Amino acid sequence: MKQVLRCLSSGKRLLKPGGDSKQLGRFSNNLSAGVVGLANVGKSTFFQAITKSQLGNPANYPFATIEPCEALVTVPSAKLDHLARLYGSGKTVPTTLKIHDIAGLVRNASSGAGLGNKFLNDIRQVDGIFQIVRGFVDDEIVHVENNLVDPLRDLMIVGDELILKDLEFVESGLELKQKDLKRPHIDKIKLQLELDTLNKLLDTLYEGRKISSGEWDDEEIDIINSYNFLTAKPSVYLLNVSESEYVSGKNQYKEKVQLWINENCPGDQLLMFLAAFESKYNELESSPKELAEYLSGFEGQGPNTCSALPTIVESMREALNLISFYTCGPKEAHQWTTRNGWTAPKAAGVIHTDFEKSFISAQVYKYSDLQTLEPPFDEASLKSKGKQYRQGKNYIVEDGDVLLIKAVGGKAR
Repeated sequence: MKQVLRCLSSGKRLLKPGGDSKQLGRFSNNLSAGVVGLANVGKSTFFQAITKSQLGNPANYPFATIEPCEALVTVPSAKLDHLARLYGSGKTVPTTLKIHDIAGLVRNASSGAGLGNKFLNDIRQVDGIFQIVRGFVDDEIVHVENNLVDPLRDLMIVGDELILKDLEFVESGLELKQKDLKRPHIDKIKLQLELDTLNKLLDTLYEGRKISSGEWDDEEIDIINSYNFLTAKPSVYLLNVSESEYVSGKNQYKEKVQLWINENCPGDQLLMFLAAFESKYNELESSPKELAEYLSGFEGQGPNTCSALPTIVESMREALNLISFYTCGPKEAHQWTTRNGWTAPKAAGVIHTDFEKSFISAQVYKYSDLQTLEPPFDEASLKSKGKQYRQGKNYIVEDGDVLLIKAVGGKAR
């Protein structure tokens, strides 16, 4: 098989007016992310910290995680907290993101090495990828690649294995579709479009580019989505560093890793974090005094003494084109997840499917008009200032919108 090179261009697509642009991946707001990377780089420690769970199985040897664990992560939202205070809500209901901890990968996983086939199949079940990259040196923690820390090598190993597996999927698809051409009563125009798309994918992958980095029209995206390719999934890269490097914000590999991403997968995000710090932060979060004492030990060493997890979660939601809207009242302030570019009826369907079918209109407040207000919530004042908007079926919901949905039969939420 031809040597795999690197990916070169960004796969970001601008949404069309009206929110009808096709996107790579499942057409859903209920999406998930998988934690992947080479074996023994801190994946399960990160998983435990981000999910506040003990479902992972961190250990200082490869393949400590065999079965993928999963948990729901609460999405932190300062907007939700402010809206609850503004509306005097009795409780808050944040949205969540499902996270999977997936077994570690090794070189030649696409050929079945280690738990390779299982690893790659598990990735097919998620929508986005958190790729953990080891950026710290510690002789007591074994590295599967000859015990030598080299983030760029690790990035290329994982990237190449995903590309090689997708090449197998494309080649199998081409073989099947070529056979279909010989069948009677087949829609040859539709079939030829799929063949052309698969050949275009083949060229992209042989150039070492991820599918997500390509430019695809809506018909091609429909075809790509039917195959659930690994490299069509968006990635957020997490550089796991030492304690002193996390606090100072400086790491000897960070600039090189960022340059690699810029050159090979522009548009993908890189964040620096410390898995052990997040675990300790999570452990002490319920005891503010002990947490303050722990953090005081880092005073004067650098600017980073807060958890990186809220930023990490939001970065994945952004990569998955997920945004939040809110419904608020005295009983509760509720955060809902929708896709960027969805219309008001489709967003209303997130609350209840009946709302999408019977949608009439939405009363909308923009968060920018609410963020500086103090309680109690004054609807009349906002209305008099022209900051209460009534929107119809074509309105595209924006991140932070507060909605009151009105539907047939007097239903409202």
